[in-house]
Amino acid sequence: MKLSFRLLAVSGLVLAGSAGWGQSSRLVAYVANSGNDTVSVIDVATSTVLATVGVGDNPSGVAPHPDGSRVYVTNRGSGTVSVLDTASNAVLATVGVGEGPIGIVVHPDGTRVYVANSRLFFSNTVSVIDTASNTVTALVRVGDHPWGVAVHPAGTWVYVTYGALSSAVSVVDTTTQAVAAMVPVEFGTCEGVAVHPDGSRVYVANSRLFFSNAIAVIDVASNAVAATVPVGDYPRGVAVHPASTWVY
Repeated sequence: MKLSFRLLAVSGLVLAGSAGWGQSSRLVAYVANSGNDTVSVIDVATSTVLATVGVGDNPSGVAPHPDGSRVYVTNRGSGTVSVLDTASNAVLATVGVGEGPIGIVVHPDGTRVYVANSRLFFSNTVSVIDTASNTVTALVRVGDHPWGVAVHPAGTWVYVTYGALSSAVSVVDTTTQAVAAMVPVEFGTCEGVAVHPDGSRVYVANSRLFFSNAIAVIDVASNAVAATVPVGDYPRGVAVHPASTWVY
């Protein structure tokens, strides 16, 4: 069965469209179940569970390969990433990364995976996984307690937020695998992050309870906050509509 990437959502859920030989297209959701160390594979049309895949301890983040052949799952409790084959719904490989991995994103060309290692005070890195060998080929030093990661559509930059008191976003150069800029945002904890499909803006959820309740809008060209949008208390996740007209 050949899978093609359709949509990436936040908080441990990914949707992918599938089409087997002679079969109609199927939309499938991969959901990380952090309480029982599994990933549920759900047929969206029928709301039925097609498979339950055992992974590592406390699975949290989920990201698809652009060609839909694999799904990558961060296991926060075991410091690993599980690589799932979407045809068989089996674990192909388990990759050791840093402590407390949570945020994860795959580079648009499919060659690398970026993983935020989020254990507070003990981990301040992003692991870069080579998808051909399923090994870590680089470790990027960022701020303390990295949480969310998002990649620019052009593949040139990866944006990293922090789940502690570091009110900033790191901009990682994907050529050098080093931080090229730090963008200060409004006081608060930064968690969810998403890039506009046209590559012009980055949206960051500032989630420190009672102190910050807004979405920061970063201008990519200047690496500066261009706007701050008030929302409800303690925003954590953020996603851009595929038509690029709305941010949730």
